[in-house]
This record gives sequence, C-alpha cells and structure tokens, in this order.
Amino acid sequence: MNILLTGGAGFIGRWVAKRLLDDGHNVWILDDLSNGREANIDEFRQHSGLKTFIHGSIMDEALLSRLFDEHEFEICYHLGASINVQDSIDDPRTTFNNDTVGTFYVMEQARKHNVKVVFMSTCMVYDRCADENGISEAHPIKPASPYAGAKIAAENMVLSYYYAYGLPTVVIRPFNTYGPFQKTGGEGGVVAIFIKNKLAGKDLNIYGEGTQTRDLLYVEDCARFVVEAGYSDAVNGEIVNAGLGRDIAVNDLAKLIVGDESRIKHVEHIHPQSEIQKLLCDYSKAKRLLGWEPAVSLEEGIARTESWITSTDLI
Repeated sequence: MNILLTGGAGFIGRWVAKRLLDDGHNVWILDDLSNGREANIDEFRQHSGLKTFIHGSIMDEALLSRLFDEHEFEICYHLGASINVQDSIDDPRTTFNNDTVGTFYVMEQARKHNVKVVFMSTCMVYDRCADENGISEAHPIKPASPYAGAKIAAENMVLSYYYAYGLPTVVIRPFNTYGPFQKTGGEGGVVAIFIKNKLAGKDLNIYGEGTQTRDLLYVEDCARFVVEAGYSDAVNGEIVNAGLGRDIAVNDLAKLIVGDESRIKHVEHIHPQSEIQKLLCDYSKAKRLLGWEPAVSLEEGIARTESWITSTDLI
C-alpha cells in the first residue's frame, strides 16, 4: 500500500515506519522535526519502500493537498503532534493548532481522497483510574491540560468523519510508551531519563511523592498495535487502548532501574494539576478486535532500552 506517516521521524513514528517498511509498503514520512529527528530514520534511507522524507508541517494545507493529490494513499497514520504537557500549559495556542487544527487539515484531505486515518491520541485524556480493573475506553475522560483538551477535540473530529462521511477512521490511545530512540531529556520519557541518569552516575529525580503509577508499553509492541489498527476494518469508528496491563509506581520504577535508593530524590512537581495519579490499561478491546496483546515485559523492555542507550552517545 501507499501510506502517509505524519510524525514518522519521532520516537514512536520511527518504529511504525520500520514496521510498515518491513511489511512491504511504500511509505512517505512527513515531519516538522519539532519533536522528531532525521537521525531516527537514517537506517531506512536506502530502503526501496521509503519513498521520501518531507520536512514539513501538517499546518501547511498546500503541502498536504499536494501530497494527497500526487500519491494514492490508502492509509494515513497521523502521529504528528505537539506532545509536551508543560509546553501546552505554557503555550496552549501552539498545541491546539498542531493537535486540533492540524488534524482537521489532515482529515479534510483524507475525506477528499477517501483515505483511512489512524489517529494517535493519548492515555492522558483519561481521568484517574479508581480500581484495579484498569482503564477501558468507556472510562471517564478529563482534559487536565491543554494537551489533553486538544487531543480530545481532535478525537471527536476524527470520529465525526466516520459518522458523517463513512470515512474509515480509528482513534488509538497508547499508554506510556518507552524504548530505544526515545529522547533521554525533557518530559515524558521517564524510563529513558532514569536510565540515562543511572548510567551517568546522577540522581534520579521524581516529581512529587512518586506514588503515581504508570502503565509502561514497550515501543515495538506499541508500533505493532498502531500498524494493525490501520490494517483492520474491525476497529473503524472505534477508540482503542493499548498498554501493558500492569502499572508500577514511579518510586518502584526508579528502584527497579537504579537499585540504589540513595540515588532517588523527590523534587517539586512542575504541573501537579495535570498529574494522573493512577494509569492502568485495560487492553481487552484491542485483544478482541485486533488480536493484539503486549509481548515484551517491563523488565525485558528496560533491559533493551538500557542496552540501546549504552550503545549510543546519549550518556
């Protein structure tokens, strides 16, 4: 198939690109490199399936129109977005424009050319998990940051194209994804940041009390989920979660990674109002509709990630 992948030079996008290329598709990658890095896709440069990398923005309607007009895409995997919670709090306009308006521009082209859209949302749209059964797609949502608000708005628009026009669309909500090629600085990559600091002999800083839990999904499992959502008609018009189905407190994650508790420090939370205290994924819908379930345990995923960070110059 001919496939457009927005955000394909990003962390998850890079692994989605690899999966699509391994499956034999023709892939066009569009990325403005605000979060991604061209180095992430260097190994695919000579791959016959990678048709081109376009350094451009989903906010460029003329560019999107040209791409959709010139290439008969069958699927658009739409991963391009502003993803930083704190940035969205400091500057909500940029996040809203990229995540909501930009998604509208993608949807309009998809509608014009009848292209299936797989929209990457986030577990950050959910309210806290109150029980041990985990968060299903029916769980209450709570836009606790402009990032979550923009994603919820975009989700609703994406699904409206399914109901209003019969366009095949699916909204996917992966939980906290980690693994090789994730940035080791900034926000979001708690596993990568902890491992980098461990290897560099630094303390591991935890925001707040560290009792908040995360459901950590290894990136290759995530990419397999993303790709399968595009292949399957069973998820059209649906919202689908993916996660490990196991949560761990950030304090315990730090102990698991560094071992030495004296190197674990607690610092003031930068955005406590947007913290979700418990994240635990119920992925039974993905298992039922896609036959998907995670294959990599947390311990194995951490080991693979540490091996990758050690092999790079990121320390």
